[in-house]
Amino acid sequence: MGIYRSEIADLRKNIEENIGQKIIIKESPGKRSKPQEKSAVIENVYQSYFRVKFEDVNRVGSYNYTDLFTRSVEVSMYNGESYEPLVQPQLEIKKTKIEQEATENS
Repeated sequence: MGIYRSEIADLRKNIEENIGQKIIIKESPGKRSKPQEKSAVIENVYQSYFRVKFEDVNRVGSYNYTDLFTRSVEVSMYNGESYEPLVQPQLEIKKTKIEQEATENS
């Protein structure tokens, strides 16, 4: 099962609506390394990636939308009071539906 274009489009739209929003990006630099959290602001959105500006250092970074689906990068958005995980389409729910349909057809 793969990631659908419509899911990436929905995610891109969600991020695009939050340009200028504070976020926390959590990523693991390697298998044995501890995940790092960085504060950033969404700077721009492109077809296959989005760009952020990090608050602690004067640099920018970019992330693919597929990284969010594969959970190699996690993003939490600031809602004015606290940080909440970026809402993503539930791939697990679709997998469960497909499995249920397969059992019903057996």
